[in-house]
Amino acid sequence: MRIQVKRTGGFAGITRRAEVDTSGRPDAAEWHALAEEAAAEGRGEPPAGVPDGFRYEITLDGERTVRCADPRIGAAQRKLITRVLKEGA
Repeated sequence: MRIQVKRTGGFAGITRRAEVDTSGRPDAAEWHALAEEAAAEGRGEPPAGVPDGFRYEITLDGERTVRCADPRIGAAQRKLITRVLKEGA
C-alpha cells in the first residue's frame, strides 16, 4: 500500500508532502490497519478548518483520498499523519 499525506496551510502556508510504501515492510499490516481506520474517520470534501490551521489530504494507493483539518482530526488520522510525515520520503 502506498500512503501519501499532503499538509497545507498553517501560519506560513507551506505545503509539505510525504509518502510511505508499505510493500515489503515487516510492519505493513499495522500500517494498513491504521490507514483504513484513518480513512474511515475522513471526509471526501474539504472540511472547515480554522485560520492558520493545517489541512490534510490522505491518499491510499492513489485511489482513495480523504481530507481533514485542524482541530477536528481523529486519533487514527493524527497518528497516521505524524508517522508518514516523520518516516516518509
